[in-house]
This record gives sequence, structure tokens and C-alpha cells, in this order.
Amino acid sequence: MKSILLLILITLFLSSCASGSYILTGQKRPPTNPALVKLYTTPPQKFDVIGIINASSDSGWTAQGDMDYAVSELKEQAAKLGANGVLITGRGETSSAVVGTYSNGMMYAIPTSAQSVTGQAVYVLQE
Repeated sequence: MKSILLLILITLFLSSCASGSYILTGQKRPPTNPALVKLYTTPPQKFDVIGIINASSDSGWTAQGDMDYAVSELKEQAAKLGANGVLITGRGETSSAVVGTYSNGMMYAIPTSAQSVTGQAVYVLQE
């Protein structure tokens, strides 16, 4: 039983991560500090769009933990493009299951969900 629990925990650990990507649509700038990237739900007064970014995570123990990791990854992606802000355009959740078997042929399924967030990487000129 201990080996099954260990296998499940290892599987969860290996399958849990935050990932993100971007599409460059504007002028890329020098990278910025992700900690200084500000989130916006309404457009600032004056800004340039640098790109479209998205991130997802199933690394947290709760839906909020997943979202926190996804937002952190979103800021990382924006910072790579030189953005100082992210205009949030959407969020979502996906569900799946990790399926496996162990020596006596028993199958198990562990439900997982991932939180995702999308936005525009922006360089804010005036708030």
C-alpha cells in the first residue's frame, strides 16, 4: 500500500507544473522583472500591446493555488516580452484524470484540474 501511495504522489508531482506561452504581436522590449508586472482587468489609459500570453497550472493543492501559480507564470511570460502590465482577457478550468495500475491489476484514477488565464502583455504608458 505504501508503494502505491508513493507512486501516486510521484505521478502527481511530475504532472503538476505551471506552463505558459506567448505570441508576439507588437514590438518586443527588454525583459522586465515579473514581480513588477501589474495586472489590469480594465484597459489603462494609454498602452502598447506587445503580445498575447497564456498560462495554466495544476500545481496548487486548491483551485486558488492553481490560479496563483498560473498568474505567476503569466507575469513571467509578460516579463519576457518586456511588458510592465497584463490586461486579463480570460480565465478557465480544465479537468482530466491520471490513470494507472499496480501489480494486482487494479486500476485507479485521480481527478485533476488546471486553472488557466489569458491576457495581453502590455507596456503601460499612462494609467
